[in-house]
Amino acid sequence: MVVGAGIVGLAHAVEAVARGLSVTVVERDERAVGASVRNFGHACITAQAGEAHTFARRARGTWLRMAREAGVGVQECGTVVVARSEEEAAALDELAATRGAEEVRLLTPAEVTAAVPVAVEGLHGGALLPLDLRVDQRRAAGAIAEWLAAQPGVRMLWSTPVLGVEDGLVRTGRGDLRARHVVVCAGHDLDRLLPEVADEAGMQRCLLQMLQVRVPGLRIAPAVLTGSSMLRYPALAGTDSARALRRRWAAERPEMLDAVVNHMLTQLPGGDLVVGDTHAYAATPDPWSQEALDELLLAETRTLLGRDDLAVVRRWQGVYASAAGEFLRARVAPGVTAVAVTSGIGMTTAFGLAPAVLDSL
Repeated sequence: MVVGAGIVGLAHAVEAVARGLSVTVVERDERAVGASVRNFGHACITAQAGEAHTFARRARGTWLRMAREAGVGVQECGTVVVARSEEEAAALDELAATRGAEEVRLLTPAEVTAAVPVAVEGLHGGALLPLDLRVDQRRAAGAIAEWLAAQPGVRMLWSTPVLGVEDGLVRTGRGDLRARHVVVCAGHDLDRLLPEVADEAGMQRCLLQMLQVRVPGLRIAPAVLTGSSMLRYPALAGTDSARALRRRWAAERPEMLDAVVNHMLTQLPGGDLVVGDTHAYAATPDPWSQEALDELLLAETRTLLGRDDLAVVRRWQGVYASAAGEFLRARVAPGVTAVAVTSGIGMTTAFGLAPAVLDSL
């Protein structure tokens, strides 16, 4: 049994089906409305490191299978990382030296502008990360859930709040359910169900400010990362050049570091851009957005694209579970395991994490 029908929970259900197991998915809402739909729709594979990189590489294959079998919108268009300083270009050189041409292809300024419509001024070059994927994030969870519901041995129980879990038993607002194994994938609300597990992990909520922006006539197939992304994703953040960039920004651009900005863009199927994001951490975050942070993101986007005709269509707060390390896996009882992606990379890694979890049951 899987508690939670966000992308992490659905990934565990998909893996269970692949192993010929029967599975029940229990979800408190009538559809996924949390982190699984409030993100960039970016499978950021190459910029991960260690276990996350391993999971991301494995997840890529499952995303492509879900595209074929479940009709999930997935594009193999990669990511373009834009370098607008010497340190940023050098960080990409370091990444290319460790990952090789399969994962990193360095680009000249002319090649960058041919791939994505960014401003030429200040451009030092960039890189294409060809293994990265673009996923239609607002429809993916629904399509996967619909596919699961059509598989033999699968039950999808919506609008069913879980009140407690113990060995072999899940107590819900609609009655008790039993299963040999229970995997709790409650994301940032793990503390609502298993507070001691969340406390032991030091789990907080990470609140993001994000924007949907309309730019007339703009078309961008790949995801676009910037220098701030190099300070965020571990394969880049661990380079000497990214550390040098952070030191320079501490003196010259402290507002970017204070807001923990990862300025990046993806394009929705209808043409609008998803622009983000800022990060704030607390167990119980303040519910208020800050207009200054939205303006910071918009200013960065105007500079990146060299355009002023940006219209904000929607604003929202993303949210995900945050804790030390990138993944939480905790045995709660003999038949109960709590699982969470605690680093904001659930879309990237969930389909690789799930096989490892099921192997451990």
